[in-house]
Amino acid sequence: MACRMVCEAMLRAGLDLGVIQTRGFGTAVALCRRAAPRGPMPNEDIQFTELESLEKYRSYRRYMKTAEEAKKKKVWWRTYRQWLEQERGDRALELVDIGLPHCHTPFSKQIKERRALMKENQRNPELEKDMRHQTFRIPLDRVKAEWERTCGPHQLQTLANHYGIYQDLFPGAHFTPRVMLRIAYGEEASAQVHYGNHVTPAQAATAPHVTFEAEEDSLWTLLLTSPDEHLLDSEGEYVHWLIGNIPGNAVQSGEEVCHYFPPFPAKGTGFHRLVFLLFKQDAPVNFEEDCRSSPCHSLKQRTFKTLEFYRRHQDVITPAGFAFFQCQWDDSVTNTFHALLNMKEPVFEFERPPVYHPPQKKYPHGQPLRYLDRYRDGHKPTYGIY
Repeated sequence: MACRMVCEAMLRAGLDLGVIQTRGFGTAVALCRRAAPRGPMPNEDIQFTELESLEKYRSYRRYMKTAEEAKKKKVWWRTYRQWLEQERGDRALELVDIGLPHCHTPFSKQIKERRALMKENQRNPELEKDMRHQTFRIPLDRVKAEWERTCGPHQLQTLANHYGIYQDLFPGAHFTPRVMLRIAYGEEASAQVHYGNHVTPAQAATAPHVTFEAEEDSLWTLLLTSPDEHLLDSEGEYVHWLIGNIPGNAVQSGEEVCHYFPPFPAKGTGFHRLVFLLFKQDAPVNFEEDCRSSPCHSLKQRTFKTLEFYRRHQDVITPAGFAFFQCQWDDSVTNTFHALLNMKEPVFEFERPPVYHPPQKKYPHGQPLRYLDRYRDGHKPTYGIY
């Protein structure tokens, strides 16, 4: 805008002074304009003044079909995702799905089921009466079961991506959790594990009660690992619990490869993730390489890598579900380091940088009233701006 005003002023001044050779200046300004696009711009064919005359999609399915067709067309511009893929190079490869295969229900069948359910509800006089009197109630267990059957696994996959579980445990891969884990600590299930909730180390001092839906003749492997607790290797893990060859959902009847060890987040390191992973086995697995002594109170022996464990047994195990919680230091961690690990407790503290104040002004005009307190000798250091 400012450049335009300057150009107009100079052209006006040239006319006032009787100068006729101002065409060269105007041509130079025109050459500085942005070049024309190399093809049609997005949505260029849409008449925004006549939106009512446009064809309506009428359904989400038709909209998605049109969007997929538009996505396959070759265009002359690049999207933001394409620019990112060019910058990342090899890192832009798509993630490999290592989860259980899933047969997706056809959309036409889903529509038929919904219509049949709607007709059944319309014929139910008691349901109509409850809706009219606003007394209809839906049990939360029924809602949760429907969520786990439909969109729950995909939402949990998004949650795992957000918390970096796939990135830290299975770099370059992901899976959709098809089997839901129900985990509770304590005799009365006082602390339950969901997906990122807070559980204190004192509550997780003993092994939890784990249940899941499984067939009687199936075999499973349950793993509890912590990708944030390792004291020496930033990419290392500590295995807290490992049970293999679990028949059905009887976790207590499985082979305990590594006995349970309580979480021990070091003081000053914030929240740590502890992840339960459930693997489905195609056949019995030999866990001799992963077996630890019982009891195992050595951090060196408990050093673990989920990716290496999966690569050793990837022919017979498949990730099927997960759950995780976050925990922070409390007084029980001190007892874990001293009594179980027999070592000094590491404590991490934040070292504040020295306080910086700009050189003092002799005449601090416009400064706050406490300006001189910053430069007073022997005064307690202050932080921030006041």
